[in-house]
Amino acid sequence: MEKAYMTMKNSGAGNIAVGIIILAVGITAGVLSIVSGASLLKHKKEIMF
Repeated sequence: MEKAYMTMKNSGAGNIAVGIIILAVGITAGVLSIVSGASLLKHKKEIMF
């Protein structure tokens, strides 16, 4: 029984770590997307179609 609790504890800790990493990557991707979009909007007058 104790082995099962240790396995669940390690699994829970791993899931929390993965969640934090995914959160950080998501925030970074969002910020980069906003910056890129702002740059495109800033230079939209220079684009010729």
